Amino acid sequence: MQFLRRSLVGLFLMSLTFGILAVGGNSFYSALQERLNREATERPVRERVLGVSTVRVVPETITPVMTAFGEVQSRRTLDVRASAAGRIVDLSDDFEDGAQVFAGDLLAQIDPTDAEDDTRVARTELLEAEAELRDAERALVLARDEVQAAEAQTQLRSMALTRQRDLLGRGVGTDAAVEDAALAESAAQQAVLARRQAEAQAQSRLDLAGTRLERQKINLANMERRLADTEIRAAFDGAIADVQVDEGGLVAVNEQMATLIDPEALEVSFRLSTAQYARLLDDAGRLIRAPVTATLDVLGLDLVATGRITRVGAAVGEGQTGRLLFARLETFAGFRPGDFVTVRIEEPPLDQLARIPATAVDAAATVLAIGENERLEQVRVEVMRREADDVLIRAPDLADRLLVAERTPLVGEGIRVRPMGTPEGETAETAAAPAMISLTQERRARLIAFVEGNTRMPAQAKERVLTQLQEEEVPTLVVERIEARMGG
Repeated sequence: MQFLRRSLVGLFLMSLTFGILAVGGNSFYSALQERLNREATERPVRERVLGVSTVRVVPETITPVMTAFGEVQSRRTLDVRASAAGRIVDLSDDFEDGAQVFAGDLLAQIDPTDAEDDTRVARTELLEAEAELRDAERALVLARDEVQAAEAQTQLRSMALTRQRDLLGRGVGTDAAVEDAALAESAAQQAVLARRQAEAQAQSRLDLAGTRLERQKINLANMERRLADTEIRAAFDGAIADVQVDEGGLVAVNEQMATLIDPEALEVSFRLSTAQYARLLDDAGRLIRAPVTATLDVLGLDLVATGRITRVGAAVGEGQTGRLLFARLETFAGFRPGDFVTVRIEEPPLDQLARIPATAVDAAATVLAIGENERLEQVRVEVMRREADDVLIRAPDLADRLLVAERTPLVGEGIRVRPMGTPEGETAETAAAPAMISLTQERRARLIAFVEGNTRMPAQAKERVLTQLQEEEVPTLVVERIEARMGG
């Protein structure tokens, strides 16, 4: 009986399930037929309008700026070399890397003993030569006096011969007396010749003594110069670098001991391409003295030096291209020879140029301008210069028109756009304002300790950075650069 009851309940539930499925299937079929029989309706298609950032073309006179990288170097660099060989017996306290010296300062003393002995010997020989000269002068005076005496005696002998001849003519004298007087006159003339020969020898001795004196003076000057060469002195005001010797060491002639650098006569050398170099030539083909600015990044604080281009390299180095230019720095602080700097060179001003973002120009030198009904038009422009993220263009037909500032694959010619984010309302002061950040006491103390412990940082730059770190808000760029060097 129980089996029959369960069978009937199961049969009822199965019948109910099939009934429900049948009703659901009928409803689905009816809905499908109604959907298929319904008339199709098309919705109107709306044109897509894209929002784009824009920039306005404002023609003006712009001074293009080229950017290059260069190295600071001194215009006066001297190798300090040993003028004499020997042992270094004295070394100045300032003879060390980085020390400041002045012109004429004694830097090093090489053992002068041998040079001093040679100098004393040369002075003694000079005194001997001077004595010999005085003796020769006195001998010449005596020789001349003897010549005068001999000539006077000859005159007396001639007068005696004349008198004997007169006596012989009057019959008072004899031929023998005349002959004796003639022989005496001849002997007196012979004596004059001997005295003149002695005078000539005395004159020759005087000339030789004078020559020897001059030779000894030259020798003494050489010895004094050798003695002076044992003293190494600074040729000009500057700083010592690359010290290679120490007190007590031996040096050879012309051995390099150090390098003397003038830190007040700096210039920067940088290389430009030939095309960039051509922009710095005037109508006559001469290089213009264009102003330059050299920038050195020191922990977020830029050290800036200004100057002007002075010359160009005489030749292109082997394996090099372009031109090597030199600019003399006029105002600088904290720069040292060897610094690697960013150099910005001002070109001659150009008229009717407009500055736009580099993202607004494609590789084909075309831009998208907003035309009628806010549709984009593709316009070709003349790209004059590229400066970092900006481009200088010349397009007289686009004056005071809006361009798409950032081109994407979604925008193109004929597309309707909606200008937005126009940078016209942004002032130069707002754009140039650096991002600021507030520091915690621990973070501020850590940054200050790192800057104070940096020995390679110039004193002026360190003082300026510390002043910035003491402020309530610090430029974010300064903090990021310091922490990057800290490794934090």
